[in-house]
Amino acid sequence: MRTNIVHIGAGELTYEIRNIVNVGQQLEKLGVETHWENIGDPVAKGETIPEWMKEVVAGLAMKDSSYAYCPTKGMLATREFIADQVNSRGKVQITAEDIIFFNGLGDAISKVFGMLKRTARVVVPSPSYTTHSSAEASHAGDRPVTYRLDPHNHWYPDLDDLERRVKYNPAVAGILIINPDNPTGAVYPEAILQGMVDLARKYDLFVICDEVYHNIIYNGKKTVAVSDIIGNVPAIIMRGISKEMPWPGSRCGWLEVYNGHNDPVFEKYIASILNAKMLEVCSTTLPQMAMPKLVSHAEYDGYLAERVARYERYSNIAYDSLKEVEGIQVNRTNGAFYMSAVFAEGVMNRQQTLPIEKEEVRTLVEKLVSSDTVSLDKRFVYYLLGATGICVVPLSSFATELQGFRITLLERDETAFRMIFDTIAENIRTYLDS
Repeated sequence: MRTNIVHIGAGELTYEIRNIVNVGQQLEKLGVETHWENIGDPVAKGETIPEWMKEVVAGLAMKDSSYAYCPTKGMLATREFIADQVNSRGKVQITAEDIIFFNGLGDAISKVFGMLKRTARVVVPSPSYTTHSSAEASHAGDRPVTYRLDPHNHWYPDLDDLERRVKYNPAVAGILIINPDNPTGAVYPEAILQGMVDLARKYDLFVICDEVYHNIIYNGKKTVAVSDIIGNVPAIIMRGISKEMPWPGSRCGWLEVYNGHNDPVFEKYIASILNAKMLEVCSTTLPQMAMPKLVSHAEYDGYLAERVARYERYSNIAYDSLKEVEGIQVNRTNGAFYMSAVFAEGVMNRQQTLPIEKEEVRTLVEKLVSSDTVSLDKRFVYYLLGATGICVVPLSSFATELQGFRITLLERDETAFRMIFDTIAENIRTYLDS
């Protein structure tokens, strides 16, 4: 074309969590039975939506109003419900006007990073959930600016590293926190979160905190909502219903804005996000109407508690399967439903393989890993997929130089779950010894 039409940040938009599905589907056509452990969709992994929840949604679907546009910020009654929940904790006060609904948190993330000045950066965790890191990198047309999560310290943020990234990079305007974390499953203690908020205050930054998994915490761990300790620091808190209920197909997430009027620049930035949202008219109406009825239903707390208890049990099964495997570092998952494993430095090379019986499958995998540009952990992931049908995600695709993989804890069949993790453990040993 006579002029380049490609966005400066187009090359930063990657999502290996779904990209690897293409490889899995090719292998399925060759007869490989696939276990999809890559995408955090509880429903796709067999989560049964209870009848009472379906009845609530079905009843609202019978109302004409659920088919209409809603206000740009979202349904007023739902925003008031959320504000009341926040205010009832007594730590901070917001109003319905401080809440903006989006078509899922993916839409919210796109707007939050897309409306930043191109030269303004948000420092993101490493490893980092791909939607965040890719959106931030894309808006700037450059690699993401990251701070270290330490696999040798429960995947907690390295606060000294975070301060260095902020202090010596004046372009950094904000800090992203994901708690509980995806992809690591870490849950941050209050002291860690307070330290991050204190750094934002010290360097005059704003905070973005993704808390979509805030009610999925187990193994006796405790944390706090960042809003409860934010003080006077400008902040955006991200929440949604896709994982907790779970209702990922609802595409229903929201932002809670704290101290939105404390700083004129931040206030103008939030207004730009709202104006961008206004161009879309509104977000999905039905799930917004359903959300207060669902979370206040008499059955809801018990239903959520059963799911959380299952994730706790499975997190310990997964940890016990992998903790003694030489050559990898794993931490017990304490929140959300993901586990990340890291290969020790120097244990992998480009000659390692796994035995694959079907010649056509082996040929495809060897072709996929033939380039020296393929990361070492992606090589392992492709061989694992070809040899066992277990589909996980290379950790290096989560904005990190660490080599490893991320896997979900969503398989509901315990026998199958144990088989998957025991098979992974066995194949790690085989791969590293090959």
